[in-house]
Amino acid sequence: MARRSKMAWDLRLAAVRYRFTESLFLFPALVMVGGIALAIGASALDRALGHDARLPFLLAMNSNAATWLLATVAGAMITTVGVVFSLTVVSLQLASNQFSPRAMRTFIRDRLSQTVIGLLVGTFFYCVLILPSLSGEPTAPAPRVSLTLAIVLTLITVIGIIVHLDHLARGLQVGNLVRVIGNEGESVVASLGRLPSGSRAVDPTAFPAPSDALIVPCEVNGWVSQVNAEHLLRTVPAGTHVRLETRVGAYIHRGEPLLRVWPTPSEKALRMLSGTVEIADTRTLLQDLDFTVRQLVDIGLRALSPAINDPTTAIEVILRLGSLLRTVLVEPLAPAALQDDSDRVLLSPWNLDHDEYVEHAFDQIRQTCLDQPEVAASLLRVLRMLVTHVSDNHRPERVPALRRQMDLLLEGLEKEPGLLAADLERLRDLSSDDTDPADHSHRHRH
Repeated sequence: MARRSKMAWDLRLAAVRYRFTESLFLFPALVMVGGIALAIGASALDRALGHDARLPFLLAMNSNAATWLLATVAGAMITTVGVVFSLTVVSLQLASNQFSPRAMRTFIRDRLSQTVIGLLVGTFFYCVLILPSLSGEPTAPAPRVSLTLAIVLTLITVIGIIVHLDHLARGLQVGNLVRVIGNEGESVVASLGRLPSGSRAVDPTAFPAPSDALIVPCEVNGWVSQVNAEHLLRTVPAGTHVRLETRVGAYIHRGEPLLRVWPTPSEKALRMLSGTVEIADTRTLLQDLDFTVRQLVDIGLRALSPAINDPTTAIEVILRLGSLLRTVLVEPLAPAALQDDSDRVLLSPWNLDHDEYVEHAFDQIRQTCLDQPEVAASLLRVLRMLVTHVSDNHRPERVPALRRQMDLLLEGLEKEPGLLAADLERLRDLSSDDTDPADHSHRHRH
């Protein structure tokens, strides 16, 4: 807890927002509080207007019928909450078994599911809190505003349940799942290359760490979730050099070097410095693009496992990886070294580069798909299209890593004992510039 209390406020707020989206309790609880506040407000309005206020669109009913209605709705809502929770748990289990345990977070953070759970609980509390305001006389008029709002909330909740069931069924389709994961990765890519204000990328080899540089150890075990480069540079005095001895997305142990600093700053600066790096209990997508790649690759590997044996899902994952890398390979990534106007320097030598993202995206799938010619063909097509894409965007330095994946795949296919000669020849053609990488018909360019 001491480590988290020293975390920079902006990192803490980003972490809180992220955890809020990944909680099945916080947002429903917020909606529930809204239902309680609505009940209190509606009761106050009924007392001010009178229970027999004649306003348009308000329902009139005696207290006996209103009591029966509100009690029935409250009982139905709390029962349906259990059903919706059961469906959510089943979807999480299916996602974990069929796709990957990492894919569960996509279902947990689904805003529609959280909203429906909140509506159910909020409507239940609303009805329960309205019941005491009803008169004990069976023929007395019921509070019209409160009763009308109860009916409206019930209708909205029922519609929400139907929409949620449809959304849940579609969300379990692998195409929708990998699309959501890929879109999250696209949003992370957009923020990676942004430099802090007043800073510029520099050559990291110009700032070697001296042997007597101060080492700041990590105080907890966990995943490196965020690094606030701008706050880090502002924390230390002018002329200070800071070297990050890990990277976002890496797991770090307590006591391992987290930062290396020279010359040694003040104790206050050191305490603030450790708060510019967030260590979380689980991996997050706040700044971790590699986690997106990891999730997609895990789904592809699970699909290619003997227990699942679903090559079509693996092909869809490869296509989504290709879409993500089309953006990654032409966009700038976080530089290995930053320097600001006061000669403060932040070194991040372990940041992943473009070639490493290519390896992380395709290495394991390439090694696993050798006995699946159609999956290998899809991988070759995606690699060919990526080669064309980076070349057209004037990034020729990205081509060798893609070509290497194609060469390694063909080398592995040539050693695969069960592969027919005709299939191997077709796969070789797909790596040639004389064939259309997007064409499934083995057509040559004339």
